[in-house]
Amino acid sequence: MKLSTRGRYGVRAMLELALNNGKGPVPLRDLALRQEISAKYLEQLLIPLKGAGLVKSVRGARGGYQLALEPAKISLYDIVRSLEGPLAPVECVQDANYCERVGGCTVHLVWGEMGRLLVDYLSRMTLADMVARQHEKDRMCQPSSPGLAVAQ
Repeated sequence: MKLSTRGRYGVRAMLELALNNGKGPVPLRDLALRQEISAKYLEQLLIPLKGAGLVKSVRGARGGYQLALEPAKISLYDIVRSLEGPLAPVECVQDANYCERVGGCTVHLVWGEMGRLLVDYLSRMTLADMVARQHEKDRMCQPSSPGLAVAQ
């Protein structure tokens, strides 16, 4: 299964909002610049996220977008599902009427299990988890503080 840019960019934008949670709304332009996403495209992604109750917009000079819920209450599944639709790896898992072989097809069972594992993983991973991972990554990437120079 391959996520489209909608899902990938949507998760990036939501992580950015989570990193700024509690600091007020993030202007669309700033969000787009930080994530290197076209503002026009990003705006189209925020519409279904807003419709799903994951983000809210604030109008005015200090307006922008912010999370509608705490980061721990928003799963990656919530985000991806609102942008991508059902996450079934193949059509027959999503719609048993799609293929007449579904009842006796072992491959269908494997695809179904794979889909459930994916949904389970994305459902357990929250934006709070992603924020923690980002902070850990940032700590690992920071250069160590310069020590005292050793005289030679």
